[in-house]
Formats: sequence, structure tokens, C-alpha cells
Amino acid sequence: MAPARTNISTELLLLLALATCWGASYTFIRVGVATIPPITLIAARTMIAGLVLLAIIRWRGLSLPKDAATWKRFLIQSCLNSAIPFTLIAWAEQTVDAGLATILNSTTPIFTFLIAAFVLRSEPMSGRKLFGVSAGMAGICLIIGLDALNGMGRQSLPQLAVVAASVCYACAALFGRNFKGLDPMMPAAGSLLCGAALLIPASLIVEHPWQIAPSTASILALLGLSVVSTALAFSIYFRLIQTLGSVGTTAQAYLRVPIGVGIGVALLGEPLSPTAAVGLVCVVAGVMAMTIAPRKRIAAG
Repeated sequence: MAPARTNISTELLLLLALATCWGASYTFIRVGVATIPPITLIAARTMIAGLVLLAIIRWRGLSLPKDAATWKRFLIQSCLNSAIPFTLIAWAEQTVDAGLATILNSTTPIFTFLIAAFVLRSEPMSGRKLFGVSAGMAGICLIIGLDALNGMGRQSLPQLAVVAASVCYACAALFGRNFKGLDPMMPAAGSLLCGAALLIPASLIVEHPWQIAPSTASILALLGLSVVSTALAFSIYFRLIQTLGSVGTTAQAYLRVPIGVGIGVALLGEPLSPTAAVGLVCVVAGVMAMTIAPRKRIAAG
């Protein structure tokens, strides 16, 4: 029994590390998009992170899969887990605070459960989970709805973009189960390289990156985003998908919320309005209700 407890403790520590890496990403993005356009920022993020992981794979004496079927899965995963959601969040954070983006994006476990329960029919329904869905959705509506009224709807579209990114992440967590048996760095590197292949041409066409003059702060934020919040985080993420499962792995979302909001408040001086604070409580309560029970079952097994 002792090894099992040690193993689950390791996985939970990795879950906390993943939450920290991704919690910091919202502040990195907020600083980065100040002088780097969103598509260019994310194209550089995926390219740098993908190359870092590729170098580590080569250093370990391994090589990426060469079959077309695996690369097709990498491409699908890149759309769901990097190219689309990363770009949506970066675009939104041109106007949305990092802390608020963290709160809205923490709804991923709710959407993971809804898709698993009602589309894939692979997750049982319970009163606790129904409460979790209701509380989480109430938190989203509270944050977006009141802010939309106060801002005459000007902020609702960026906020909905962050929620759409959460739906993408939920689909990615479920699709990520297709990589069981692969070294976790393989889908991490492969999907990031596919994301870069999609985003670099879009950046060149839409944003003309040769014309920008990024600040030192934005460049440092890009490096932190690429190495810590992407290369390292993705390596941990794909390992946890294999050990804790898709719903268990998305539990990092409720750990990510106080970390991400705290970093935004401490480093960027962002205020946390009463409305956002109430929404935060609802979202965290909902996500905890949906994820703590599965984790206990995993630990007991």
C-alpha cells in the first residue's frame, strides 16, 4: 500500500506544479500582448516550446513517431489544446485582466464533465456533479453577464472567447486519452510543433510580425510562457492524463484559480471586483464538487 500512496502523492504534487505553470501563463500573456500581437505571440510560444521539447527528446535518445496516423492525432490535439485556445485567450487578454481570464478559464472541468456525460456517455451523473455544473455556470454568467451590462457589451465577446477556450481544453483532455502508451513528451512536442506550423503562416499573413517592436518585458514574458507555461506544463499534462485521467487532470483548474488571480493582483496590480470575487467562489465551488470525488476514487484504488 505504501508505494500506491507515494505514487498518488507524486501525481498530486505534479498537479499542483501544472496549476502553477498554467496559473502564471495568464500574467505572461497579459504582459506579452502589450507589444506583441496575439497570433504572433502564440505562434512564437508554440514554436519555442515545441523546439525545447524536441531537443529534450533527442537528448534522451528518442525520436518522434513517424506514422501518419499519430501525426493526424497530434494535429487534432494541437487545434484543441494549443492553436485555437491559446490564440483565443491571447486575443481576449488585450482587454480582459489576467485574473478574470484565469477565473473564466477554470471552468474546463465543468465542460469536460458535460461532454463526457452527455456526448460520450462515459461519466455518471450525480447530485454533487449537478451542483458543480450549476455553480460553475452561475459563476460564468455572474462574471460575464454583469460586466457586459456595465460595459454595454464591449467586454462580453473577449470573455466568451476565454470560455470557448475552456471548451477546447475540455475536448483536448478527453481526446488526450488517445495517446496512452506514448511517452508524455511525444504528444506534447508533436502537438506544439503542429500548432506552430498552423500559426506561423497566419501570423505572417495577418499581423506582419517583422513590423513590430516588442518590449523587453514582452520578450521575457514570451520566454516564460514558452518554457515554463508550455514546454514544462505540457510534459506534466500528458503524464497526468495517463495517470489521473482526463477529469482528474482538469482538477488543476481549481488550484490554478487562486494562483493565477494572486499573480495578477501581485504583479500587475489588477483589482478583484466584488462581482468577480463572487463568480470566483461559484466557479471554484463548482469545479471542486466535480473533481474531488473522482480523485478520491483514484487514490483509494
